[in-house]
Amino acid sequence: MLKKAVVLLSSNAFTSLMSLIRNLLIARLIGVEDYGIAATFAISMAVVEMMSTLGLQQLIIQDPDGHKKEMQAGLHGFHLARSLVSAAILFFLAPYIANFLGIPEVSWAYQVLAVVPVLNGLMHFDVFRKQREMVFWPFIITTSLSIFLSVLLVLPLYWWFGDFRIMLFSIMFQSLATLVLSHLIAERPYVLSLSRSMVLKSINFGWPLLINNIFLFIVFNGEKIVVGRELGMAALAIFSMGVTLTLTPTLVVAKSVQSFFLPQLTKHKDDAQAFHTLAMATMQSSLANGLLVVAVIFTFGHALVDLLLGADYAPLVPLITWFAFLHAIRVFKAGSSVVALSHARTSNAMIANLFRVLSVPISWYAAIALGDPLVIIWIATIAEILGYMASVILVKLSVGLPLGRMVLPIGTSVMALAVAAGLTWFTTTQGASAALPVRPDVIVLVLIVIALASMQDLQRYVREQFAART
Repeated sequence: MLKKAVVLLSSNAFTSLMSLIRNLLIARLIGVEDYGIAATFAISMAVVEMMSTLGLQQLIIQDPDGHKKEMQAGLHGFHLARSLVSAAILFFLAPYIANFLGIPEVSWAYQVLAVVPVLNGLMHFDVFRKQREMVFWPFIITTSLSIFLSVLLVLPLYWWFGDFRIMLFSIMFQSLATLVLSHLIAERPYVLSLSRSMVLKSINFGWPLLINNIFLFIVFNGEKIVVGRELGMAALAIFSMGVTLTLTPTLVVAKSVQSFFLPQLTKHKDDAQAFHTLAMATMQSSLANGLLVVAVIFTFGHALVDLLLGADYAPLVPLITWFAFLHAIRVFKAGSSVVALSHARTSNAMIANLFRVLSVPISWYAAIALGDPLVIIWIATIAEILGYMASVILVKLSVGLPLGRMVLPIGTSVMALAVAAGLTWFTTTQGASAALPVRPDVIVLVLIVIALASMQDLQRYVREQFAART
């Protein structure tokens, strides 16, 4: 089991690393303004996902009938139907998106992107069905190889176009490669059907996820839209890169946690003791995820920005650690969301994300009034703190999960982040890190180690998996 976890984590890490390399390559090859335009393509695709995601990939894993051919065919049919609708919506919204962002001259690019939902809609669900049996290699191959090939395409696209179109066609090629690979490695024939019962079942399961996905769009892209519209494409490029460098690592582990723990939690959801142990390990793994990202960025963040992006992205240096705090707290919520999802409580994540959604108008006002991206990050961070508190309360109420063993891990994690934030503020505003008796990064690393040491359930789970191997 532990070997599968390591393989899955490594695969997700590789996929995210390839995505990061692609973004960094494109950012280096084209100007900051052009990269800002390229960043809007991801926002446009997120619009489509926001309007169409119903968690069908999770449904085939979580549902008792997910292994049946009839259900898989029904999911194929419904997935394709909603993807075609999404493609049509993106095509017709393209001019409005471009005008809203102040770049009407590239509306054609958003229309070309409408091909991507169609390609995604034809994907074979065998790569998700096999995860019911803890078989992850079909999913690993389709996601890892497709993005790797898209990275190899960056330089030829640069020689051909030399501008933001590199990102456009790289995204399209990745979707095409994923589609082809999912069919090549599938065990079952690709069958389509569309029944009223399957549509109703999918909607009943997925409507909270759909609303949550609207919230997630606002969470991941709300501030980007605000920055792009009010502060311009160059500011959007800086802001988007800050998100990429700090959010990507947390999503790697969060995605692995869901893929690895969700089948186990679902299997043991009627065994109170086993479920409780797994739930604690799941939630503590999300705390560890956020803390480790903060440790890396707090220690090496400034050097990474200088090394990877150069002088054009110097405005990101004073912001990068604050981005890390924001996304650490955001990923803290992932564990409780997975625990709730194992009991089909799909509304928990939606409610927890509501705080961040409500903060976006405040961020918009701050952007207009102050024009300072740091204030926008602070507002989002406060919203994520409230969201995490809500997610913990919700998982206790909706699943009936005792949370006594989470008190110490949460307390020590919050202390580590609070001290790190205080030190960041002090050293940035006072420029007096030399006046401290101990280096700030040493203080933060010690507190993070203490927090990790308090996560006894996660440690016990890892030890048991090592023991099972021997």
